[in-house]
Amino acid sequence: QVQLVESGGGLVQAGGSLRLSCAPSVSIFSINAMGWYRQAPGKQRELVATITIGRGTNYADSVKGRFTISRVNAKNMLYLQMNSLKPEDTAVYYCAAESMYWGQGTQVTVSS
Repeated sequence: QVQLVESGGGLVQAGGSLRLSCAPSVSIFSINAMGWYRQAPGKQRELVATITIGRGTNYADSVKGRFTISRVNAKNMLYLQMNSLKPEDTAVYYCAAESMYWGQGTQVTVSS
């Protein structure tokens, strides 16, 4: 069982930046694939970005060039750096491990 705890969400104006953090309860070395997903009100959960050992990163077209996913093994943390935020980025953001374990989510609200 892997527990994931997200942090870093909040309210920001359009064009601003936020960095989300995800702390797994196990060594990040033991997790092959991690990712960030989001769910806006009335919409299905969607992939934002993934990072997989040996395969690199993958981004949704809507966030390419604005968001960066990274995993810092020394800190046992997963991050999502979000720049140039838009109101349509407003959602609850979830950290995931191996597409099986999910965090509780952190709210990101971007005002216009």
